[in-house]
Amino acid sequence: MRPLSEALVWGRTPSPVLAGVPIGAEPHKVMLRGERSAQGNFRWRLPLDRPPSIVLEIALTLAVLVGAAGLGAERGGQLEAFVARYGGLGDFVARSLGFGVDVVTVSGAIHLNESQILATAGISSKDSLPFFDVAAARARLEADPLVKQASVRKLYPHQIVVDIVERTPYGLWQKDGEVRAIAADGAAIDEAHDGRYLDLPFVVGEGANQRIREFVALLDAMDELKPRVEAGVLVDQRRWNLKLKSGVDIKLPESDPQAAIATLLRLQRESRILERDVLTLDFRVPGRVFARLSEEGAAAWAEAHAPKKAAPP
Repeated sequence: MRPLSEALVWGRTPSPVLAGVPIGAEPHKVMLRGERSAQGNFRWRLPLDRPPSIVLEIALTLAVLVGAAGLGAERGGQLEAFVARYGGLGDFVARSLGFGVDVVTVSGAIHLNESQILATAGISSKDSLPFFDVAAARARLEADPLVKQASVRKLYPHQIVVDIVERTPYGLWQKDGEVRAIAADGAAIDEAHDGRYLDLPFVVGEGANQRIREFVALLDAMDELKPRVEAGVLVDQRRWNLKLKSGVDIKLPESDPQAAIATLLRLQRESRILERDVLTLDFRVPGRVFARLSEEGAAAWAEAHAPKKAAPP
């Protein structure tokens, strides 16, 4: 029989096979944080002490050759000519890989045409999707007074989508011989160099753009005479003169111009005053109307009101 101590493995060294550790092996050393860091840095530095691979040598050689060629082209002016004709080098490569700007979709345009939008956004056939800056394009579009909001998106592989929200032209404003379309708040948003805005209310004078809503209210009060009004002229930024298409000037008072318009409507309905030889109707004095007649009208009026000569006995 074996002693109990031997059966329980007391008093003897465990078998190397059962323990899994060779006899006489030292315990594992626990490395401190600084030692681990130093060892890691050494592992990263170690490849630098070895000869470079053939792939790295080829890459470095190509980089030097391309850099030298680019420097020579820049100094010789060839690079500028290349960029002017084909765009940037990155755009040229991207287009060659199928990422050129082949399709541009524009939505929301009412008064701006597509060519204007493309020019403002800076989109051309030389661009490529990977190198096109949508944020800069959106900023350029929103800098246009006619554009209230813009969105520019890329759709790979070759499409750009532009969505814009235009400001709504509310009227026309003439100042210092220049006519511009304006928004409802009076902000100038576009030059009126064609017939796109002919049907909008037309105001003239310093500060008239800021009071365009007031003028529109006067137009609405003109009722059936509204189509006869050509423009509203703001005088000294205080009161309005209505310029009719017939050439007649209607001088409205600074206070309560709506009452003066009501009087004008009554006179027109009762006596057709605007069909007479008048040049100006002045309503600035409350309760009274002054009319300036043309030369023919004044002569006819004077003849009609001349005192009659007494008949000879």
